[in-house]
Amino acid sequence: MRERLTLRVVADLGEVPAGEWNALAGGNPFLRHEFFSALHETGCASERTGWAPRFITLWEGGRLRGALPLYLKSHSYGEYVFDWAWADAYERSGLAYYPKLLSAVPFSPVSGARLLAADRAARDRLVAAALELARGVSSLHVLFPPEAEARELAHAGLMLRRGVQFHWINAGYASFDDFLATLTHDKRKKIRQERRRVREAGVTLVRKTGREITHEDWKFFVRCYNLTYRAHHSTPYLNLAFFTRLGETLPDHVLLIMAEREGRPIAAALDIFSDAALYGRYWGAVEHVPCLHFEACYYQGLEFCIERGIRAFEGGAQGEHKLARGFLPTPTWSAHWLRHPQFADAVEKFLARESKGVERYFDELAEHSPFRAE
Repeated sequence: MRERLTLRVVADLGEVPAGEWNALAGGNPFLRHEFFSALHETGCASERTGWAPRFITLWEGGRLRGALPLYLKSHSYGEYVFDWAWADAYERSGLAYYPKLLSAVPFSPVSGARLLAADRAARDRLVAAALELARGVSSLHVLFPPEAEARELAHAGLMLRRGVQFHWINAGYASFDDFLATLTHDKRKKIRQERRRVREAGVTLVRKTGREITHEDWKFFVRCYNLTYRAHHSTPYLNLAFFTRLGETLPDHVLLIMAEREGRPIAAALDIFSDAALYGRYWGAVEHVPCLHFEACYYQGLEFCIERGIRAFEGGAQGEHKLARGFLPTPTWSAHWLRHPQFADAVEKFLARESKGVERYFDELAEHSPFRAE
C-alpha cells in the first residue's frame, strides 16, 4: 500500500538527497542539486541577496517524489522577465509588491521544467502548494517553463506571458561549413569575414571543458565577467567561489572558451551544456578585438554543438543580432498569479495586448530568415 504524499518547504537543499533530486531534474544541468547548492552555499542566491530559498518538496515516506524550486524575492533583479512596471504600480497604490514568490533558476534565462514530478497529480499538488504559499505575499511567478507545463499552470489559474529568445537548432550538420552552406549568401559571407578578422588580429581560441579548466582560468574568466557588468554600470551577481564550485561539482557540463593573443588570455566566454543543449551564459574581454564577441560567444559554441551532436544552442536573453548567425526566434513562457484582484485584472489585460505585439514581432522576424529558401 502506498504511503500518503506529504509536502515540505525547505530553505536548505542539503536536507534533500542529491541523487533523488537529480533523478527528478532529468538532464538539465541548471536544475541539478549541484547547481542550486553552488548558488546558495557561495552566497550568490541567498536571503542576503534577495533570493531566499523556499523549495517545495513532495515526499512519499522518506522518498522524494516531486519538487518546485521556489524563492522568496525582495526585488526583481536577475530574472529576465520584467515586472518592474507591475511593482511600481503596486507601490504607487500604497501596496507592497515585495516580497513575491518566484520559481526560476537564478540569474539564468534558461528554459526547463519547474514542476519536477513525473505525474500530473504530483505536479498539481506542487502548484496548489505554491499558490497557497503565495497567499501570504503579493504574487507567484514561474519563469521559462516548457509550453506544456505553462498550459498546466494556466489550468491552475495562472496568467501566461509569452516572450522571445533566439535558439539555434542542429540539423545534423557534419561541419561548420556544412551549416554555413544552409545560409543565404550574404549571411554566409558576413560570418566568414567576421571569423577571418579575428584570425588576422592574431587571436586563437581554446575550448576547455570540466577539469581542463584551471583555477587561473577561472580567475581570468571572473575578471572578464566583472568587466562586462561594470561596462553596463551593473553589479555582478556571481562570484569566483560559485564558478570554481561549478567546475568542481559539474565538470561534465561546463565549457570555457578562452581567447589568446601573443600567449596571453584576452577574453573568455562560459557556456553550460548537456547532451541535448548548449546554453550561452557569460562573456567578457580585457581588450577590444573586432568580432571577437561573435567568435567566442556564437561560432565556437556552434562548432562545439556540431562536433558533439548537441541538438540545440540557447543563446540567452535578447539579441536580434543572433538571427543573422542562424539563431531563430523561439517562444518562451512565464506564468503569473497576483493576489490583488484588481491588479490581476489589469495585468491580464496588459498581457493580452502584449501578446498581440509579440505575435507581430514573430511575423516580422520570419521575414528575415538567414537560411536559404528551399
